[in-house]
Amino acid sequence: MRVYLPCTLPALAAAVEAGGLGPAPLIGYAVTPALTEWYASGDIEELEYVALTEAARASLRMLAADRADGVDAPPRRVVIAVEVPDRSVIVRAELEERARVQLSDVVPMTKVAAVHVDDLDAAADVDAALAALPAADEGDDDARFTVDGAEAHELMWYATQEIPDLLRP
Repeated sequence: MRVYLPCTLPALAAAVEAGGLGPAPLIGYAVTPALTEWYASGDIEELEYVALTEAARASLRMLAADRADGVDAPPRRVVIAVEVPDRSVIVRAELEERARVQLSDVVPMTKVAAVHVDDLDAAADVDAALAALPAADEGDDDARFTVDGAEAHELMWYATQEIPDLLRP
């Protein structure tokens, strides 16, 4: 099953060094029965795009948490696409996150299919979204608009052999 794992560049570097993504359980996003039912008219590519978008939202929150912890995380959302056995996926879909799943196992880097990362041009909008996130969570419509501005940027696709290039300063 294809699962999209939210990440950050520092966390990706740590995963590469460790040889895998973990520890388990890991929260990810995938095409779940709830997502398929909610988006009944969508084909598999559209459903996977929705799951990828939800993972990108979670990546923004991971960036905010990293920065709150003093981690020097570049303002780029990161989503790692992995192929894992269906048996290791537990559906945790909730009303707001219909694609949410939990992985019960550590994911070795050999299971990474691709990495999706914001282009450098998105940095200013991602920084603005990070600053607006607390107010958006409080219901501020202007702040929500700013957070949504980061989503206007498509994540770029990178093959696994390009990961070292992404991690170079």
